[in-house]
Amino acid sequence: MTSTTRGRILLVEDDRNFGEVLSSYLEMNGYEVTLADDGIKGAESFNRGKFDLCILDVMMPRKDGFTLGREIREKDQDMPLIFLTAKTLKDDVLQGFKIGADDYISKPFNSEELLCRIGAILKRTRPKADPSEEVREFFIGRYHFDFPLRILTFDKGGPNEEKVTLSPKEAQLLRLFALKINDVLPRSEALTKIWSDDNYFTARSMDVFVTKLRKYLKLDDNLEIVNIHGNGFQLLEKDTAQ
Repeated sequence: MTSTTRGRILLVEDDRNFGEVLSSYLEMNGYEVTLADDGIKGAESFNRGKFDLCILDVMMPRKDGFTLGREIREKDQDMPLIFLTAKTLKDDVLQGFKIGADDYISKPFNSEELLCRIGAILKRTRPKADPSEEVREFFIGRYHFDFPLRILTFDKGGPNEEKVTLSPKEAQLLRLFALKINDVLPRSEALTKIWSDDNYFTARSMDVFVTKLRKYLKLDDNLEIVNIHGNGFQLLEKDTAQ
């Protein structure tokens, strides 16, 4: 979920007029909405995009909402699902919850109630904030690292100091090392968080950035970035390492 939207919603509704009205209402209330008018198009939209929640009409041509819901669950078992239906049959409701529905709303419904239900589901399913994400300043050996400004400062003693401005990826990588100082930073974790992909080419790119960080930190003999074979790297602060 980005800072410019309350959430990304996939709305799959075969009544085009109703779907467009509901989509506009959700967008007016801060959500980014992708609208599909049948189950097959809904599946295609889900496979192409990234969503925080799906609202699926049950009765649709070509592919019904329950079938689409099961397919979405197979791809992402944590994706929140809300089913919409004109029916109130108990069997339909039970089928929806067996698939893993987070909520089930019968038409016609109150739009404000739907907003409240969406908000409650997203609040419950949104990943909890990592307290470490709030850390912006680090002291690494004789270095001071200002992450927002990407400035790494070495204290030479007295009034003297040496500064270097890191590139964005250098700063992100050093921050991960600083958060795990004296612990192993798994290669896969760094590649996923910084490069958004873990493959041969991004791994080679990461090796280049590790070499650069070693160069920046070489003024403090007490610091060393070591390879952990088959796992990742470790930033050691030797006086404090166990």
